[in-house]
Amino acid sequence: MLFKFLRFLVIVNSCLFVSFARAELKVDIIAGSTEPIPIAIQKFETDGKVSSKDAAMIRTVVENDLKSTGLFRIVSHDAFPEYVKMNDMPNFGLWMTIKTQVLVQVKMVTQKNDRYKIDFYVWDVNGKEQIEAQSLVSSKKSARRMAHIMADAIYERLTGEVGYFDTQIIFIAETGPVDNRNKRMAIMDQDGYGFRYVSDNKTFVMSPHFSPNMQNVVFLSYRDDDPMVWTLDMNTGEQRRLGRFGGMTFSPRFSPDGSRVALSLVKNGITNIYEYDIAKKTLRQLTFGTSIDTSPSYSPDGKKMAFNSNRSGSQQIHILDLETKKQKRITYGNGRYATPAFSPDGQFIAFTKIADDTFYVGIMDENGRHEKILAGGWFMESPSWAPGSRRIVYYETEKSLDGMDRISHIRSVDITGQNLYDIPLPKDINGVEPTWSPLLP
Repeated sequence: MLFKFLRFLVIVNSCLFVSFARAELKVDIIAGSTEPIPIAIQKFETDGKVSSKDAAMIRTVVENDLKSTGLFRIVSHDAFPEYVKMNDMPNFGLWMTIKTQVLVQVKMVTQKNDRYKIDFYVWDVNGKEQIEAQSLVSSKKSARRMAHIMADAIYERLTGEVGYFDTQIIFIAETGPVDNRNKRMAIMDQDGYGFRYVSDNKTFVMSPHFSPNMQNVVFLSYRDDDPMVWTLDMNTGEQRRLGRFGGMTFSPRFSPDGSRVALSLVKNGITNIYEYDIAKKTLRQLTFGTSIDTSPSYSPDGKKMAFNSNRSGSQQIHILDLETKKQKRITYGNGRYATPAFSPDGQFIAFTKIADDTFYVGIMDENGRHEKILAGGWFMESPSWAPGSRRIVYYETEKSLDGMDRISHIRSVDITGQNLYDIPLPKDINGVEPTWSPLLP
């Protein structure tokens, strides 16, 4: 099945936590301009049966994951002052001379049933103590995923925040000329690896979004020239129409518990937001009036919903309390606001802003305060959150030099507006409408 990997056994071994008067090593991920923490990851100690290619790959993936955050600087392998075998104490003075603050030791061995086992220790060099020790077990074919889980463990120990490396991104892959683009759903790891299509090239599709357990995806399909919301079973590949509601449906989003889908429904030329109960197969209307209400996004507790509406005369973001049914407008800045997305921790709402002929991606709190612009350009849209609420993925479209083409990139930025980068896509693929998955099951 598509997402059913051999379940990893994560065994937290006894770690040495000594109480010192000094401050504990912790990376500040809130500040906008922190100096990256130098981290050294040793060459893996192996049992001789481990594929050297797999060992090198895992080490590289872990290093690339940590480096991609902008919070860590990978110490050059050539600068290492010693090689420390597992269960031996590092010579901390030697590592201090090259200004290393974190040292990672790894042992990788083969096990029965075509499996790998990795033990790794994380050392605080300045504090001269071991701060993490874990074991990971996986099938050999899932070795790359094991690397992401290892990077998550290191990241979480050093930042205190949820990792996001063991995740995937689903998006619309566009090919062909700008006036006749072919749109297919595709999926890849968060670092761009493992790209593959999950829909054919016969039907125009848009707006894919994961269910919380990643078993299903909701999306807009133009099958038979009838724009409606469909679901895709990620295990079987089966696609089903969500329901027949007597009008065009679009902008679907799962509720936090996966039991409902919010969507926009056009009836008699009027667009309102509705909620579909999957088990009961019932539909209830959430917004009313003659305005265009769309792009619903549930809060993490499922009690509120952000959406954009032109009810005030221009496109703005509103909050609907699903218990009291009260609504309030939260954006009053210069320009139009769209595509709101609650962060997993509920602290922020990501948004698209259009002002002065420029598109922006930014964040604010649920009351519309503390607005912060993270990126701007000719056209950008569809912000989506990584687990942990520290990074956003979105897409940006740029004009070609001759103005005859449009090139779309999938980009990621952190909430400080720093460390913006492109997620690599296959040649001649334009990526739009990305959605970041939860941590893989």
